[in-house]
Amino acid sequence: MAQVFYVSPAEINAWRDADQAVIVDVREANEWDEAHIPGAILMPLSTFDPAQIPDPQGKHLVFHCRSGRRCGMAADKGVASGYTGVIKRMEGGFLAWAANGFDQELG
Repeated sequence: MAQVFYVSPAEINAWRDADQAVIVDVREANEWDEAHIPGAILMPLSTFDPAQIPDPQGKHLVFHCRSGRRCGMAADKGVASGYTGVIKRMEGGFLAWAANGFDQELG
């Protein structure tokens, strides 16, 4: 069974607006400080611990990074460590999120 899927920023934004997503940002702290998705959880890939993946409690678990590559590495680490839930990867990462004009927080 496939466990990791790409999802568009628009779909993720709709889930976020409806409180149906747990969004994990795997970029580094300096990138987070520049701008991030409101309500996201910072789990930098450099210190990523699959044991710390939050329980989405029935919501969509979304990983994202800057462009869509590092979130795949984080998803792979989660699956390799035994995480059995579904992980959604944001297509195009934060760059695509910002290009679509969706909400951002600074700092």
